[in-house]
Amino acid sequence: MSQSVLFVCLGNICRSPLAEAALRQECLRLEPNIIVDSAGTGDWHVGQPPDERAQAVAAQNGVDIGHLRARQVKASDFRDFDHIIALDNQNLRDLEALRPARAVSQLSLLFDHVAGRAGEDVADPYYGSERDFEQTWAEVTEAARNIRQWLAAG
Repeated sequence: MSQSVLFVCLGNICRSPLAEAALRQECLRLEPNIIVDSAGTGDWHVGQPPDERAQAVAAQNGVDIGHLRARQVKASDFRDFDHIIALDNQNLRDLEALRPARAVSQLSLLFDHVAGRAGEDVADPYYGSERDFEQTWAEVTEAARNIRQWLAAG
């Protein structure tokens, strides 16, 4: 039985595509039937590739994300994905407000899947440096390992 995960941040060009890439990489080896995607609550970057710094850090870790294109969350996502995982509390609140009445998706924060970090935000690296993107990659990779195990167990 396959499961599906949608990662959501604000613009879908930094954090959520990195989380998508990390979980895809984690699942390729061990859980190939998990469907993974990402989206943003905002529409500023729709159709654009991930930020060049996000692409660079993913490439440094063996993952090409240059083919990804930003998209905005849509109502059908709440029935098409088993799990929608927000990268921060503001986006989680926005998702809760957008959630249709008959939604089936379970909502959570990324760090709810990391011991000792439940309720925390993944810092947005957009206005930061390459080091901030490296930190984001490390955080989403740790969470991806836990999410893969959680999905496999459940």
